Amino acid sequence: MKLRRLAHGFLVFFFLGATVVCLEAGRFNSEPHAAEENLGRQPAYQNRPPLQPASMYLLPLTSIRPKGWLERQLHIQADGLSGHLDEIWSDVGPNSAWLGGTGEAWERGPYFLDGLVPLAYLLDEAKLKAKVQKWVDWTLTHQGPDGAIGPAVNQDWWPRMIMLKALTQYQEATGDARVIPLMQRYFAFQARELPARPLRDWGKYRWQDEVVSVLWLYNRTGEASLLDLARTLHDQGYDWKKQFDHFEYTRKTDRSILQGQGGGLPDRAMQTHGVNNAMALKMSPVWSLVSGSQEDRNAIYQQIKMLDQYHGIPNGMFSADEHIAGTDPSQGIELCAVVESMFSYELIEADSGDPVFADRLEKVAFNALPGTFRDDMWAHQYDQQPNQIACTRRPRQWSTNGVDANLYGLTPEFGCCTANMHQGWPKLVSSLWMGTADGGLAAVAYGPNEVEATVGNGVAVRVVEDTEYPFRETVHLTIHPAAPAKFPLKVRIPGWAKQATVAIDGKRVESVQSGTYLDINREWRDGDRVEINFPMPPRISRWENNSVAIERGPLVFSLKVGENWTKLNEEALAPDWEVRPTTPWNYGLVVDEADPAMSVKAMEAPIGKYPFSESAAPVELIMRARLLPEWQAVDGSAGPLPNSPVRSQSPEETVTLVPYGAAKLRITAFPEIVQESSSTLRP
Repeated sequence: MKLRRLAHGFLVFFFLGATVVCLEAGRFNSEPHAAEENLGRQPAYQNRPPLQPASMYLLPLTSIRPKGWLERQLHIQADGLSGHLDEIWSDVGPNSAWLGGTGEAWERGPYFLDGLVPLAYLLDEAKLKAKVQKWVDWTLTHQGPDGAIGPAVNQDWWPRMIMLKALTQYQEATGDARVIPLMQRYFAFQARELPARPLRDWGKYRWQDEVVSVLWLYNRTGEASLLDLARTLHDQGYDWKKQFDHFEYTRKTDRSILQGQGGGLPDRAMQTHGVNNAMALKMSPVWSLVSGSQEDRNAIYQQIKMLDQYHGIPNGMFSADEHIAGTDPSQGIELCAVVESMFSYELIEADSGDPVFADRLEKVAFNALPGTFRDDMWAHQYDQQPNQIACTRRPRQWSTNGVDANLYGLTPEFGCCTANMHQGWPKLVSSLWMGTADGGLAAVAYGPNEVEATVGNGVAVRVVEDTEYPFRETVHLTIHPAAPAKFPLKVRIPGWAKQATVAIDGKRVESVQSGTYLDINREWRDGDRVEINFPMPPRISRWENNSVAIERGPLVFSLKVGENWTKLNEEALAPDWEVRPTTPWNYGLVVDEADPAMSVKAMEAPIGKYPFSESAAPVELIMRARLLPEWQAVDGSAGPLPNSPVRSQSPEETVTLVPYGAAKLRITAFPEIVQESSSTLRP
C-alpha cells in the first residue's frame, strides 16, 4: 500500500473551555459534565486544549447501529463464543478474580469485557448487558481506599489498561455516574505509584493504550494532572517511533528471540511480538495529540512502511506467529493482532483524517477478521495463514508458536485470543461514522447501518445507510435532519475506487477523487439521498516472489479448496477442529496484467445466513489456472512460492475464488502462469 504524507494543517475547531462539541450523539448539551449526571446516550467530545485537535473523533457507543448483513454478523457473534464464553471457559467464568473469585486475575477478564460491552449495547440484548453489568459492578464497587482497581493478587498495570477501555465504552453507553470518579481516583493513585513502581513487561510496550483512556477522561474533566500522567506513561513506555525510525527486524524471527533474559520475555521478543506491534500502530498519532509534534503524527507512515515491506501479507496484515515472520504467505498472524490492528486504525483515522488508514481498516476487517473464525463463530484460530492448505495438529515453520496454532477451536495455542477476539466487529460498527471538527459527519467505513447524531448548531440528524458493501458496489445514504440544517457530510472515496461516482437526489457530483474524503457542505432536508457507486473491477497485487493476489473492492479473494472438518473432542461444547483439503490447492493463475478484469468472471449471489461462508459466498470469481505439481507442501503448509512467472505443462482449467474471509482453507498468493494463449474470461 502506498502511503502519502499528511498535508500540513489539520481541521481546527474547539470550544474554549467546555469540550462538548456541536456534533453530539442524540442530543445537544453545552455542559461539560452532562455525561456524569444523565443516563442514556452521551455527548461527543473533541480534544480540549492544550491537546492538539484531531481531524475527526469517534462518536459515543450506540450512536451507530448495525443493519442488514452487519447486524446479522453481530448476532452470529453473540450466538457464538462471545455470548457464551463465560459459561464454558473458566478463565472468564464466575470464579474470575475480576468478579471477586480466586481464578484468573490478569488480562482475560478485561479482554472479554472490552469486546462484550460494545457487542451487548450495539445489539441492545438484555442477557448480554446483564453479563456486562456483573463485571463492571465488581470493579466499580471494589475500588481500594487508595484508588487501586482490580484483583489485589495481581498488581500488573497492564490488565488495568484494558479494563479502563471497557469502562469508557460502558460509560458512553449508559452514562453511569460512577465511572468518571473511579477513573479520577485510579489515575491519581497510579501517578503516585509510578515513580516507585514503573511500567514493565507488557505495560511498558502497551502504554499508549492507557493514554487513550487518560485523554478520554481529560476531555471530560480538564484536569491538568492527567496530561502529566500521560507524559509519565510516555517516558516510562517503550519508544516505538525510534524502533521504526531505525528498523532492524527485517527478517523472520525464530525461537532464539526468546532467549537471553530471565523472568519474562526478553526485550527483543517484546519488540517483535505481533500483538505489541499491532497495538503500537496507534502510539505516534495518539502521542502527537499531547506532544503537538507533526513528526510524531507522521511517524505512523514509516511504521506501516517497514511492516509492509518486510512482513506484509495479502490479507492487510503483517505476519507474526507469535513474532514477526517475513513475507511468506504460509506464515501466520495471530487473531489478537488482527483485532488490535483494527482498533489502532480506527484511532489513527480519527487523529489523522487520512483515508488510507480507513482503507486498511476495511481490508483487515473484511478479510483477516472473518478468515480466522468458523462461520458460526463457535471456533477460532490462533494463527491464520493467507496460504493455508491444512489446519492440523503438527509442527509448522512458525516463528515461535506450537502445534495447535492454526486449529479452529476454543483455545488453540494460548488463551489470549479467546479472551480478546470479541472487540473486532463491534468496534468496527462504532467506527463506521465519525464526527468532524467542523460540526459534520464523515462516512469513514462502509456497511449497512444507521447513525444518530447532532450537527451544526444542535440539529439532530439520522442517516440510514443501505448497502451490501463490501460484496456490492453501491451505497445509499438517506439523510433525516429534524429540521433543515447546513452541515458538511464527508464521504470517503477508497483509494482503489478509481471511477467512483456520487449523486445527490439524482444530480451527479463533480470532482470525485479516489483516496480522499468528498466534502459535501450544503443544507440538508429530510429525505435527501446520496447515492454512491464504487466500481469494483478485479485487480492484481504483488507479493512474495512476484506472486499475485486478486482483489475486488476491499475484498481479497482466495482459491476455493474443498474442506473436510474433523472434531478432535466430540463431547466438548466448543470443540477443536482439524481441516484437511479434499481438492488440489497448488494452482497458478493465468492473468491479464494489463487488464485484470479480462481474466476474471465475477458471479454474485445473495448474502446468506453466514455472510462469510465458502458454501454460499456472496460473490465468486472464475479464473483460468494450471496445476503446478512441483509446488508441494512443506511441514504441513504450502511450500515456498515459485518465482513468477512460471510455466506449467498441466492443462488449463477454470477455478473458483471466494472472499478470503469465507475460505478457511485457501491459496491467496498465487504463482503467475506464463500465458500460452490470449483467451479471456469476460464478466
